[in-house]
Amino acid sequence: MSERTAPRTGPLRARAEIDLAALRANVRALRAHAPGAALMAVVKSEAYGHGAVPCARAAVAAGADWLGTATPEEALALRAAGLPGRIMCWLWTPGGPWREAIEADLDVSVGGMWALAEVTEAARLAGRPARVQLKADTGLGRGGCQPGDDWAELVREALRAEAEGLLRVTGLWSHFACADEPGHPSIAAQLGRFREMVAYAEEQGARPEVRHIANSPATLTLPESHFDLVRTGIATYGISPSPELGTPADFGLRPVMTLSASLALVKQVPGGHGVSYGHRYVTPGDTTLGLVPLGYADGIPRHASSAGPVLVEGKWRTIAGRVAMDQFVVDLGGDEPAPGAEAVLFGPGDRGEPTAEDWAQAAGTIAYEIVTRIGTRVPRVYVNEEQDG
Repeated sequence: MSERTAPRTGPLRARAEIDLAALRANVRALRAHAPGAALMAVVKSEAYGHGAVPCARAAVAAGADWLGTATPEEALALRAAGLPGRIMCWLWTPGGPWREAIEADLDVSVGGMWALAEVTEAARLAGRPARVQLKADTGLGRGGCQPGDDWAELVREALRAEAEGLLRVTGLWSHFACADEPGHPSIAAQLGRFREMVAYAEEQGARPEVRHIANSPATLTLPESHFDLVRTGIATYGISPSPELGTPADFGLRPVMTLSASLALVKQVPGGHGVSYGHRYVTPGDTTLGLVPLGYADGIPRHASSAGPVLVEGKWRTIAGRVAMDQFVVDLGGDEPAPGAEAVLFGPGDRGEPTAEDWAQAAGTIAYEIVTRIGTRVPRVYVNEEQDG
């Protein structure tokens, strides 16, 4: 995905408008939810589909103390684009670019002995210490080191490497499994286990700069989990991490992405006319159909066939029939907007348009997936790029 703002000299087939003023306001709102902690803006997966470099710059301008990515390649791309400051990456596989990460002053996550061995060897080759954050598996069951003997070994060997000048243990961290489900018993269990694992590491001599476990939902609802740093992903982009927790507005957030397209065709058809593959939709009477030039190749979920909502000339329409690779159809009910009229798939909702959460409900998924899957064929158009005030 290009950082370059898409040209706006003529109508686009489709566009994802990214409101950087909204993103900056979201960062400030999230800092207010965790005033005693530093804030990491997570910009993995092209900033959840919004564009990593422009969003990272906006987040830093609004006061984000750290940037976070999943893969080291994502973090290295931020450095190559000139992003300064602290950047952490956590999804490593054997043979990853450890030396490049060390030389780029990245903080790297280590959750097992194989990774510790590789990063210390890379530090020897680089001739400089690595910045390492030890990850604890407190109950999510994905990455990270298990409590007990495994954690003891990782801490012991990391501190030995630190004593040799090969690394600096800059952080101790973990990740919640169910922070988006209020009252889930795993939340308290993980929090207690994290405290125990941090206490053990510190008793052995670890002196981390930051301890962190809070993701977006925990940042918004679990102040006891904030520790030294909170990691905000989806909330940075103005989307609630769970409808059960509240709407974006409930947390002072505003959705950043608006996805729209220009109608490619409007035509009259008789009743009984089949629409799209499989004729899962048949017109109930004489009507008009509008062709929206977006499909599952652009990230529109096929599971939203016959369900996804679209705003056309102030009225909600629903996808008629199946979503195809490059296009889908809406039944306009006899209205006749001109070809090129705007069809808004989702946005903040200010104009009565659907939101990403509406699409998530229609597709049986979560709003994270709706925005993240919008493909590179859809230009990102950045607005409000200048810093407020």
